[in-house]
Amino acid sequence: MCMRIIAPECGFTRTLVRGLVPLILLVMAVTVAAAGQGYKVVKTYKIGGEGGWDYLTADSSARHLYISRSTHVIVLDLDSGKQVGDIPDTPGVHGIALAPELGRGFTSNGREGTVSIFDLKTLATSGKVKAGDNPDAIVYDPATKRVFTFNGRSHDSTAIDATHGSVLTTIKLEGKPEFAASDGRGEIFVNIEDKSELTAIDAKKLEVKATWPLAPCQEPSGLSIDREHRRLFAGCDNKMMAVVNADTGKVLATPAIGEGVDATRFDPGTGLAFASCGEGVLSVIREESPHKFSLAETVPTRKGARTMALDSKTHNVYVVTGEFAPPPPATADNPHPRPSIVPGTFVLLVLAQ
Repeated sequence: MCMRIIAPECGFTRTLVRGLVPLILLVMAVTVAAAGQGYKVVKTYKIGGEGGWDYLTADSSARHLYISRSTHVIVLDLDSGKQVGDIPDTPGVHGIALAPELGRGFTSNGREGTVSIFDLKTLATSGKVKAGDNPDAIVYDPATKRVFTFNGRSHDSTAIDATHGSVLTTIKLEGKPEFAASDGRGEIFVNIEDKSELTAIDAKKLEVKATWPLAPCQEPSGLSIDREHRRLFAGCDNKMMAVVNADTGKVLATPAIGEGVDATRFDPGTGLAFASCGEGVLSVIREESPHKFSLAETVPTRKGARTMALDSKTHNVYVVTGEFAPPPPATADNPHPRPSIVPGTFVLLVLAQ
């Protein structure tokens, strides 16, 4: 019997083990490095104020972060978290769309049924345009220089000439629209929440091209796109992300995500897709190839952090939330009342690798 590594007669074993030691150390180093590459909350900025919130939009070039806040839009510096401006008079604001080449931004004002047009440099509002009933999602298509709102109550989309600020037409949709995304080449995609479907719109012809079922995805909300590989990422209420072929509508994969998803984002620089979930997690999906997707990590955030923005320059992710008071008693008119936000508790969380 020989003592491995020590006994002379075990020279081959000793040599083999010595050769394996550097390999084992290398594997351990790679494992540690990989663990260190995960996302985590690195900064928390207290914003305060009152009221709820909805979409976040990042302008990576101008280094601005737009946060919809009930009746106004807060504008922060992406790097310092300091407030640099405010866009007032946006009743029930949901989304913010940016048209950098035109120097203009647009907000969807849900309670008023309008779109505010503002200057990207001064943040001053130059006018408003009438939209449908409760405009929610809003996107800009650079190929046509048109803005599209998706109106939750009237089940349609208002198409606006972004250059002249005038309404072009209304496009009827077969259900309640939620998040939308542009491929940058004249095609718009929007989730139809109550039908669990995805609709494609021709931004040039201003008409619906196709509508596809998203099964097994249920009640889709967030939507984002990998423009290069033509892949869409829909956040689904039944704790999955539907990865969809943008040309055929085929559901390619359904990796698991957290509960209470609202927004999704895709980072072309890293090949990662994100889902911000109200339970208090950020689900990170890795695009290993145009045909293979998997859950890379589940990152703790805070309860209620359901919407987000992505800075394509730094690859940082931004989410917001606050502290919640107990919900009011249920009534016949409101059987599922939402809890109110405790004033002054609104915060911005920055997640980085």
